[in-house]
Amino acid sequence: MRPLIERRTTPSIAITVAAPAAATVLTVVFSFLFFDALGHNPVSTLHAFFVMPLSSLNGISEWLLKASPLILIALGLAIGFRANIWNIGAEGQLILGAVAATSIGLFYPDKESVFLLPLMILAGMLGGMAWAAIPAFLKHKCNTNEILVTLMLTYVATLLLSYLVHGPWRDPFGFNYPQTALLPPAAMFDPLSGPYRVNNSVYITIFAVGVTWFFTKYSFLSYRISVGGAAPTAARYAGYRESTSIWLGLMAGGAMAGIAGMAEVAGPLGQLSPHISPGYGFTAIIVAFIGRLHAVGILLGGLFISLLYIGGDAVQISLGMSSSVTRIFQGALLFFLLAADFLIFYRIRFVKG
Repeated sequence: MRPLIERRTTPSIAITVAAPAAATVLTVVFSFLFFDALGHNPVSTLHAFFVMPLSSLNGISEWLLKASPLILIALGLAIGFRANIWNIGAEGQLILGAVAATSIGLFYPDKESVFLLPLMILAGMLGGMAWAAIPAFLKHKCNTNEILVTLMLTYVATLLLSYLVHGPWRDPFGFNYPQTALLPPAAMFDPLSGPYRVNNSVYITIFAVGVTWFFTKYSFLSYRISVGGAAPTAARYAGYRESTSIWLGLMAGGAMAGIAGMAEVAGPLGQLSPHISPGYGFTAIIVAFIGRLHAVGILLGGLFISLLYIGGDAVQISLGMSSSVTRIFQGALLFFLLAADFLIFYRIRFVKG
């Protein structure tokens, strides 16, 4: 007898919906065993990871603050993923959005203009889209691999950011730190509540969730790109242009990532520095797949992953554990999610010989 992997003709809807929850449960079980092997009390550690961060208003504020960019970026990526356009460079698009927005905040003539913040939002969106347009053009005209191009452009964006904050944009009064001057108050989002860092940029994310849900559920254009991703031959036969999927998929991801970058510099950071993102662009890929590329699922997935971020900080402070524990959680979650996806779409059958 030998195992044979074959594709299911009709994947179960129940299993498809339950897979993210099953992957999450398996991650917690894995983490329970992992903490026990390290000599830590698993119950206390998981309590510190998942409960302690949400036991105060400041913890909830930080939770929402980290969830917002993850959700926003994942929404844009999901549109491309539905069309089998694999944008892996949202981190670079976030950086370019932050750079473009900062250029407006620093150099706009009227530092008190009411138009300053809206212009920064527009600049952030266009900056991310411009960076995503490079792989879109190369994919359309030269049939390049968008995975490699978007990923490599992330390193170019990182070097560009480093050049700016170490060179022409470095704050002359910043004690030689690689960072720009602080943005003026008119270029900053107001906090939702005085002593906490979560700010009005979360409303942009909430709005984006609603727009993405409506677009993917009711838009004929969304249907076209989904058909193009699932059955390219059928899409071409129906007259759907492949270039539409390429450009829309990458532009949506770039726009969302650029706005997320703008929200970081105009929100909790207040200036441009080499460390404007702890890897939001890469982590958002996990969020998109946890959410099954659905707007509401991405909202829940972003909240869960952001809890891993602040939970990692909590166990690092309270238990002295390494911050890399957060990445272990994320890696385990992605592994179990991919395994669940495999069982959704494929089955293992034993045959003779």
